Amino acid sequence: MGQRPIRVLLVESGGLTVEALREAFRRVRGYVVELEWEEELAGALARVSQGDVDAVLLDPDLPDSNGLSSFERLFAFAPDVPVIILSTDEDEELAVRTVQWGAQDYLLKREVAPSLVVRSVRYAIERHRLMRSLKRLALIDDLTGLYNRRGFLDLGAQYLKLGRRNATGLTVVFADVDRMKTINDTLGHHVGDRVLKRVADTLLKTCRASDLVARVGEDEFGIIAIETVGGEPEDFIRRLRGAVGALNGGASEPYQLSVSVGIARHSGDAPVRLEALLEEAESAVVHGEPGEALSAPDEA
Repeated sequence: MGQRPIRVLLVESGGLTVEALREAFRRVRGYVVELEWEEELAGALARVSQGDVDAVLLDPDLPDSNGLSSFERLFAFAPDVPVIILSTDEDEELAVRTVQWGAQDYLLKREVAPSLVVRSVRYAIERHRLMRSLKRLALIDDLTGLYNRRGFLDLGAQYLKLGRRNATGLTVVFADVDRMKTINDTLGHHVGDRVLKRVADTLLKTCRASDLVARVGEDEFGIIAIETVGGEPEDFIRRLRGAVGALNGGASEPYQLSVSVGIARHSGDAPVRLEALLEEAESAVVHGEPGEALSAPDEA
């Protein structure tokens, strides 16, 4: 983490434990811990989407969310941030299910002193860092640094569960880099690899932090967006078109990028296979509905 402070986000209605925890964190030796506080889940989602949060202390009973749903929604927005449940409810089923979903710990407020919460946070950060390193070996694409197809399907299944539980709309985007075979055959695979890295970086910059972005094939990318508060999926296509156009206009590369995009929507009110949604989005590219080819200039 370098020299910057460790940032812990407390999500709790009323802030009953804010001052006690701040005092406990001030007594930690060896590094500085900053405690931030949000009263509602909406504010917490907005905060973790900005990044630089090292751990979350979550009371699942909030004004705008309750129970397991609070953790699921937070986890979908920030799967790389360790979460500790800090609850007043002695609900064993909730405790087991949140840990199964990926929570680092489940603590009862009345049974733990602030100093024990501090210890739990420190352990959670270290455990989560180790788990993330291990997961990267299996779920991350070496070339682009995005999730690979396995990571997309594994984490995407959790997005689907969350969508069904909350009857929340979900969008799957399929993006195919055009003319990759031509680029590889005429310019070499090292140039093709550079193309894929540039597309991956562009997708990450165009998507929200809460979106799941993956390389799902040789020159194919998949995106899952849940709770699309950032606009309609067509807005994403327009932003991506503009980003690709900017790449072509600002680089002296011996090729012009073009990416074809297809979209599949799921209302969240019925079971569905993620593979089926991905296939539907890919078929939308073939039929030109709703995603059209991003009309970057053709290769010279």
